[in-house]
Amino acid sequence: MALSIEQKEQFLQEGFLKISSGLSAELMQSWAAAALERVGYGTTQQCAEPIIWMNHHHQAPIAEIAPAAWEALCEVVGGEERIETKILGIESRHFTQINSWIWSDAFIVNFSLGADQPWRQPQAEGFNWHKDGSYFRHFCDSREQALLLVLFWNDVEHQGGGTFIAADSPKHVAQKLLEHPDGIEPKTFDFPTIIQKCHDFRELVGKAGDLYIIHPYMLHASSANHSGRPRVMSNPPVVLKEPLRLDRKRTDLSLLEETTLRFLGTDFTPPPESARAAYWWEVA
Repeated sequence: MALSIEQKEQFLQEGFLKISSGLSAELMQSWAAAALERVGYGTTQQCAEPIIWMNHHHQAPIAEIAPAAWEALCEVVGGEERIETKILGIESRHFTQINSWIWSDAFIVNFSLGADQPWRQPQAEGFNWHKDGSYFRHFCDSREQALLLVLFWNDVEHQGGGTFIAADSPKHVAQKLLEHPDGIEPKTFDFPTIIQKCHDFRELVGKAGDLYIIHPYMLHASSANHSGRPRVMSNPPVVLKEPLRLDRKRTDLSLLEETTLRFLGTDFTPPPESARAAYWWEVA
């Protein structure tokens, strides 16, 4: 789907937008049911963990199973020709390969996280606020996590385990990155200090198939699931071929680049390639 003027403006101003991915109900139900069956949901063999991160089992090209979502993603990043075609291998408790052209059933299933405690609204204290990207050194223009996607595979209502976001965090993350022109290692990113500067906290909810397209600077966190049923979602990464072009004099900036420049408040001079560090390897 082509993004409307209003959707583009929302992303530019707020750093996120919500669309319907167009995934078929049959596919979502099939993949989600198979995933729950693999972990023994509803049987005596069910995983005892309240939340689990699964690896790929089924996968399919986004352009085939969700063409409207693919068109929207391409529009945000500046065209499909900018999306990395290589498959990256990473060390992770979640998925171990990243292919930006496919979606899969590498689900995060929240069975009952925090269900034994009173519900807490999103706030700075008491949540694991973070920015994704454990497999590269972070710069203002990093290509390895160009977008944060939150894709619901079943309905997610209030208090049902929907992701929390700190909607005013991108400008603070941008400032932290600007303070470190030599980059920030993923394990040393000072999220606790950044989140204390934030005041606009929101809970993402939606129907099965809803997709949140979110700026990569957005801090987010898991939330408690008090719904009594599993919440099935995925966070498929989007990797670009080249770093973002953060130069306001350019006339061919993507929506993602324009939004990043707004959060930064200034142009960004790319670091030398020797300063970048990647903790991934090329699979194919």
